Amino acid sequence: MIIPNKSIRLSNSLLGMGSQVILSLKTPQTISSLWERVRKYEEIKTYEKFILTLDLLYILGLIDFEEGILKKKYYDKISSQ
Repeated sequence: MIIPNKSIRLSNSLLGMGSQVILSLKTPQTISSLWERVRKYEEIKTYEKFILTLDLLYILGLIDFEEGILKKKYYDKISSQ
């Protein structure tokens, strides 16, 4: 369910749903406002899948949750010397 395989399409995997959530998180917002924005996607449908997707994004270090607000994390490119 986390990554796609021969029986789970990319859009139905947590990785695929995560990409939709990240794209919808254009500005910092609350969990409930982000849920209202992404619940229309057929792949996400349930609040449980939404929360699992947020968990994955947080574990991967792609989002942060501070004072009730979700926001994307941005990383500078590291130059190799």
